[in-house]
Amino acid sequence: MTDHSLIGPWVRRFLLNYLVGERNLAINTRSSYRDMLVQLISYMAKQLNKPIDRLTVVDLSATSVRQFLLHLEQDRHCATATRNQRLGGLHALAKFIGENSPEHLEWCSQIRLIPFKKTTQANITYLDKTEMDALLAAPDRHTLQGCRDYVLLLFLYNSGARASEASALRIADINWHERCVRITGKGNKQRACPLWPATIEQLRIIAAQRTPDQYLFINRNGQPITRFGIHTLVERHVSRACAIAPSIKMKKVSPHVIRHSTGTHLLRAGVDINTIRAWLGHVSLNTTNIYAETDLETKARALATCAPPSEKKPAKQWRNQPELMAFLRGL
Repeated sequence: MTDHSLIGPWVRRFLLNYLVGERNLAINTRSSYRDMLVQLISYMAKQLNKPIDRLTVVDLSATSVRQFLLHLEQDRHCATATRNQRLGGLHALAKFIGENSPEHLEWCSQIRLIPFKKTTQANITYLDKTEMDALLAAPDRHTLQGCRDYVLLLFLYNSGARASEASALRIADINWHERCVRITGKGNKQRACPLWPATIEQLRIIAAQRTPDQYLFINRNGQPITRFGIHTLVERHVSRACAIAPSIKMKKVSPHVIRHSTGTHLLRAGVDINTIRAWLGHVSLNTTNIYAETDLETKARALATCAPPSEKKPAKQWRNQPELMAFLRGL
């Protein structure tokens, strides 16, 4: 018989039955919850000097949880945003237990009363057009791996896809006739993204003589490239691109920075914010608005359109200038 006072069975039900069965959350989101619980339970077991399998729900008191959050910030040097993300996972766990175990309602309320810390919105990092061109020029396209790397970088920039989305793509997801790609994003939501003719042409080359069910981007061993492999690929070519565009050295470039670059460049090109939201697969328009808030070039252009007309002094006619007339008569 399951002991409902222990935290272990509740964690198992939360991760498997709730997050997977009821919420159907993406694997990366589930992994985030799992990692938070691994950190929390290990910390609590050490602090209370109890075996992990004997920890109870009430052992995770509001005071202990606050100490854990402080541990994340002071000992693990986590940012406030990370601290709040971990607390959000704890709130979700407490709500789940409270809904299924009335005897833990008071405990649930105490955990959910722990507030989030106020944090400032960090400015996004993106590459300017010259920097992006330098990154695309970095791979050696005379080699098979260099060609694959170039196509992958070009695809990331064209589509604004996340690394996990690009690694999961199959050849069948490309609509060659309509020149678009079907991307499966967070929460298994699908979106269609148009592709440049140059992108389609390069994708045809790497997909040639392969079946539609195969993964689009593969590594040197013929296996699907992972999102970690994409991160490594980007970092490798960023170091080479610095020789062409030294300003890249000042930025920490990742696949997500390429995604931010896509959103920023679309905005600068005059694409409306709702189209960019659909293009990048954002659930909330507030997420997409970050590009409008941080892009100074777009702000300056908008400001110029509503600037009042400048007051110019009328040009002085040359006939009304005695000195000039005297000079001309003396010629």
